[in-house]
Amino acid sequence: MAGRLTTHVLDTMHGKPARGLRLELLYVHGDHTHHILDSYTNADGRVDQPLLEDDQFQLGEFEIHFHVGQYFERLGVELQTPFLNVVPVRFTISEDSHYHVPLLVSPFGYSTYRGS
Repeated sequence: MAGRLTTHVLDTMHGKPARGLRLELLYVHGDHTHHILDSYTNADGRVDQPLLEDDQFQLGEFEIHFHVGQYFERLGVELQTPFLNVVPVRFTISEDSHYHVPLLVSPFGYSTYRGS
């Protein structure tokens, strides 16, 4: 397969890429998940390598856990009661193609879509 999976995180509170945000990739199998990798975003809000590519790329259901609470806390964003902690994004890879899962996030909301 020649497909790959990438991500990009933008901090909409500060209007910049989310540098140093921890994320986890999981493979969903029925009612349980298998941990594939942990990574951190770089200065551009991206992970240095694709999350999946070459022999690791496969069809199926996946989930990325974005640790946004930890990210905003590290930046010193003071919230009396944090609203978001971990943002899980579950999606299905159904074809041998490039899948890009961006996240736009603030301490109080997020959005995602299938990017290119």
